[in-house]
Amino acid sequence: MYKVFFNERFVLLTDKIGSLNLKGNVLYIEYWNKSSINILIDRFNKNKTIDKLVIYYHDLNELWFVFQSCFYFIEAAGGFIKNQHEEILLMKRNNMWDLPKGKLEKNELPKLAAIREVSEECGIHNHEIVNTLNPTYHTFLINDEKMLKKTYWYEMKYSGNEKLVPQIEEGITDVVWVKQDEIEIYFPKMYKSIIEVIKEASHKK
Repeated sequence: MYKVFFNERFVLLTDKIGSLNLKGNVLYIEYWNKSSINILIDRFNKNKTIDKLVIYYHDLNELWFVFQSCFYFIEAAGGFIKNQHEEILLMKRNNMWDLPKGKLEKNELPKLAAIREVSEECGIHNHEIVNTLNPTYHTFLINDEKMLKKTYWYEMKYSGNEKLVPQIEEGITDVVWVKQDEIEIYFPKMYKSIIEVIKEASHKK
């Protein structure tokens, strides 16, 4: 199963629909061919009344391959970071709270990209990866071209005491450590895909 976010809505690609229990205005469509996928994507983008679009097909690998081929594919990596006080690192960009992340450089491994982006965007160093989290997918438009971004996520630990420094030139205006029991206060100004990463990491042992 693949979940692809279109801002705060999403498309779900699956080979099994019997176990789904989705709420809201959900549209279920069986996959036929690539042309039908392109049409569905365009209609979903335009029709904001549909909360979730489920596209199903018996061969999930084929469905995912065709879906990806409708976009220009890019990769990014980021981190869910905790300090020695079990506080979570958040940053603010474009008036939204987020986790540090960014695009992979040429031939760069996702793990190294995630570590680099945390340093660049938040000003800390010597953080280390302790777990691999599930990737997220989201789409957006650049000059009317459909983009599909896969973001690799890693749980990290940081034991230093450096001053947090937001990367202003990347539009980051604030970086803070947040107590775990206060993290939900930030959810109203946070993308749903980021909330899912935080919830997954918070439940990992």
